[in-house]
Amino acid sequence: MSSRATVAVCLGLSLACQWLAVVRSRGGEPVATAAAADPTEPARKRMVERHLVERGIKDPRVLDAFRTVPRHRFLPEGTGRQAYDDESIPIGEGQTITPPFDVAFMTESLQPKPTDKVYEVGTGSGYQASILSRLVKDVYSVEIKVPLGKRAAEVIKDLGYTNIHTRIGDGYAGWPEAAPFDAIIVTCAPEAIPQPLVDQLKEGGRIVIPVGNRFNQMVYFGTKKDGKLVLKELRPTLFVPMTGRAQREAIEARKNKEKP
Repeated sequence: MSSRATVAVCLGLSLACQWLAVVRSRGGEPVATAAAADPTEPARKRMVERHLVERGIKDPRVLDAFRTVPRHRFLPEGTGRQAYDDESIPIGEGQTITPPFDVAFMTESLQPKPTDKVYEVGTGSGYQASILSRLVKDVYSVEIKVPLGKRAAEVIKDLGYTNIHTRIGDGYAGWPEAAPFDAIIVTCAPEAIPQPLVDQLKEGGRIVIPVGNRFNQMVYFGTKKDGKLVLKELRPTLFVPMTGRAQREAIEARKNKEKP
């Protein structure tokens, strides 16, 4: 057997063996009931040190969440070897899983608290919601792409993260019956901040959101004061565009701008 084949077989076996342990959820924290060691734990620790700590992520709770949540579980088959690299990976439906550093940066910027109720636009793979679930009381996450939403919900259920609530739909509209939210995180980029997100954020609440067109975006941190957002620029970025109503409004706005 070639060295490349040997590595592939070993990796496959290690990932398969990881989930022989029965996992339950107690108070939102997954607890292994078998003594089997987690073979991907060293890879997660290296990811945290190389891609998060060395690039300035400091919150110990955030770092612990990344050491705990198995990123490879959220990826398509055949991409496991890339799971703990700092890169985006296609997950289908024209979407990608965000690189670990960007997830960590957005998460730390949100300033998550154990008592928070958080709304997420764009479940995607489910990785961001799962990271947040280790840090807050409840996560409400909406995904517009049906296959992605279904797969993410299955992975989240398998991992025992019972404080994540998922729904398939247009995240633009928020989740009115669960509002107001202490914090909102958006993992796709609208060209303008949807008003329903502002309306469903608590007074004094926090939002982290990338805004811009496909080629020019900025991540903003906002706090709600007197019913409006006070925004601060954080860093340039590139996320997949927000689709659905946000995309339709952006197209209409461009058409109106082009009118004589």
